[in-house]
Amino acid sequence: MWLDMNFKGAIFDLDGTLLDSMPFWETLGSEYLKAKGIIPRENVDRTLKTMSLQQGARYLKRKFSIPGSEDEIIDEIVAMIEDIYLSKAPFKAGALPLLERLYEEKVRMCIATATENSLAKAALERLGALRYFDFILTCFDTGMGKDRPEFFLKALELLNTPKEETIVFEDALYAIKSAKAAGLLVVAVYDESFHEEREEIRVISDFYLDSLEDWEMIL
Repeated sequence: MWLDMNFKGAIFDLDGTLLDSMPFWETLGSEYLKAKGIIPRENVDRTLKTMSLQQGARYLKRKFSIPGSEDEIIDEIVAMIEDIYLSKAPFKAGALPLLERLYEEKVRMCIATATENSLAKAALERLGALRYFDFILTCFDTGMGKDRPEFFLKALELLNTPKEETIVFEDALYAIKSAKAAGLLVVAVYDESFHEEREEIRVISDFYLDSLEDWEMIL
């Protein structure tokens, strides 16, 4: 199955789809707890994996009785991870050529991410790609996680392109399920962080790429 290049809009996840940043997130929750002098539970990072920053802060505060507000917890987590976005996390192979091709075809594009806005913007600016996107939509902006179809519908509303002519690029199973529930076409992009869910992702997505370098196979 091939995508029709007449489509008008593209909604991109950032971490794990365009940006090779998931390894930095995988143990962040447990590292944060250790910095607070708390011994983390074995499954804490897996539990946090599908949460937005706001959901994660709420979970950590409730489960581990961390003092301070949820916003303060978020600020502390952002401080731990911000250098990754400011100077380290690279684009995944194939990301820039894909974005350039869509930009040349005048496809409207946005970022829809659970990452804090300033971090996403900093990484895209550093990598010379901010100009490709009409806007960055975060879970904080919408007050909901990417586990809800409404998150993707909000991105679609702001992008102002027809649903049937808009595609979503995602790596995470839970977000792919939400985008599909919203009635959107989904291009799944493999990332090691969701290796265990790989076969289910392959089944439920409309298109599957082992690497963004393979984008010409569907466009």
